[in-house]
Amino acid sequence: MSRPRPRPRVAKSETRLIGFNKPMDVLSQFTDDGHWPGLKRFLDMPGMYPAGRLDRDSEGLLLLTNDGILQARLTDPASATPKTYFALVEGTPTGEALEALRTGVTLKDGPTRPARVEEVAEPGWLWPRDPPVRFRKSVPEAWLKLTITEGRNRQVRRMCAHVGLPVLRLIRFSVGPHTVEGLKPGTWKALQP
Repeated sequence: MSRPRPRPRVAKSETRLIGFNKPMDVLSQFTDDGHWPGLKRFLDMPGMYPAGRLDRDSEGLLLLTNDGILQARLTDPASATPKTYFALVEGTPTGEALEALRTGVTLKDGPTRPARVEEVAEPGWLWPRDPPVRFRKSVPEAWLKLTITEGRNRQVRRMCAHVGLPVLRLIRFSVGPHTVEGLKPGTWKALQP
């Protein structure tokens, strides 16, 4: 009877982490879906996978990695990785609305964790929206900076809508220590895993 041959040792590739500034109307997957472009139009990186998702109609930082363990750690709700967003909302934020976000709101899929939230001026680092969108001039708008530690589907949009502040534009600024700072839409940079 023959003994099984030992498997050849394959060197584990070096862990890579990429920060990509996902433009509006781009999917968080490499393939197009027939209506919207995927990441492959911007990145030709076999073996890299998104660590989490960013809605098609949202912009900003999307992390990609070739390491499944790192990917799981970044996306696992138990890890409570902070994600910071800047949201242009319709309406005037009241103290009650901001306090509700700070204590957590109850959505259809259950209560959210408390968010850190504050009203801020329009970010100075923000790139112009392409194509430009004209919102209703007669309705007040405000910018909010929100940090959440979950990653539910469309969570920031749903939380803001729950307190009467529909989101007009949503940009993810950071995931953990990694930010979109210095990245133009559609560009990427290597990050320290």
